[in-house]
Amino acid sequence: MIEKRIHKLQANLAETGIDVLLISRTENRRYLSGFTGSSGWLLISSNRALLATDFRYTEQAKRESPDFEVIEIKNKLFSWLPAIAQDRGWSSLGFETSIAYSTYQELKEAAEGKLTITPAPDLVENLRRIKEPAELEIICRSARLADAAFEYIKTIIHPGMKEKDVAWELEKFLRQEGSEAIPFEIIVASGPNSALPHAHPSERMIRVGEPILIDMGARIDGYCSDFSRTFSLGKDEKLDEIYSIVLEAQLAAINGIQPGMSTARADQIARDVIDSAGYREAFGHSLGHGVGLEVHELPTLSANSQDVFANGMVFTVEPGIYLPGWGGVRIEDMVTLDKGNTRVLTTSKKDIQSINLPI
Repeated sequence: MIEKRIHKLQANLAETGIDVLLISRTENRRYLSGFTGSSGWLLISSNRALLATDFRYTEQAKRESPDFEVIEIKNKLFSWLPAIAQDRGWSSLGFETSIAYSTYQELKEAAEGKLTITPAPDLVENLRRIKEPAELEIICRSARLADAAFEYIKTIIHPGMKEKDVAWELEKFLRQEGSEAIPFEIIVASGPNSALPHAHPSERMIRVGEPILIDMGARIDGYCSDFSRTFSLGKDEKLDEIYSIVLEAQLAAINGIQPGMSTARADQIARDVIDSAGYREAFGHSLGHGVGLEVHELPTLSANSQDVFANGMVFTVEPGIYLPGWGGVRIEDMVTLDKGNTRVLTTSKKDIQSINLPI
């Protein structure tokens, strides 16, 4: 699997004219090498794959990355990279644009006259768009764990419980049931707080008959899940109305997605439903994003995106309506394209009958 990924990247490198690609992003490093350490660099050329790391990680790198030549390094990037490039006959180097500007400046000065340095964005990220079967299986496990956490919280949440305590119960469940560090801060937002798409759990106590928005994810073997549900304790007529619109928008988008379609079109499908219901200004974020080793990765499902759907992609579909002073509704599922059809990976109930929990 790792070998195939490297070969795909090498084929793409040949088209760029770059002799070697410097990979600095943690997720890209793991994707291409299997190395899980927190510090290191990959150097991949047409016929070489090097992993450079310091003394703390050299043994770990040799175990996790047998396809790579492991090099022990000291000091900053600029102090060792030009010499390695010269020894191997590399004259042009591409770098990921996530690299710190100060690091780029130092490297450029040290390599002047020896090595041409140019940005090479998204070469690895574009490979990561399409999930391999083994990746998808792990993502499905991560999605199932998020579903289980939501089912658990529904059994203990009650009026008077603080948002931050609900978030802690969710995080505790996820970790106890096998999640690595959670991929993002869990959102628990009740009442007017749910009108904030990225609200932080607060001291606010949950009340009867108001929207409660939960957004959370798990991480298994490095792969993330991302999932949102909105519900209430007891009956909320306004919630029923807004929820029905958001659900209609989400289902329309999921059912309309197909390979070869622009992700911008999917965003528009959902937006048209919300616009026609009179809530155009209340849906201010994009429809979704890719999920994998990062909780936000390619493709991007937004009005301005140039991305196109393809089989094997995993992404969220998460329209919302947010009304200041009252609250908000977001319904988010993880979806994959499989043989031309959409398949929803998160399976917690979301029909209108399921959102009013008994007190």
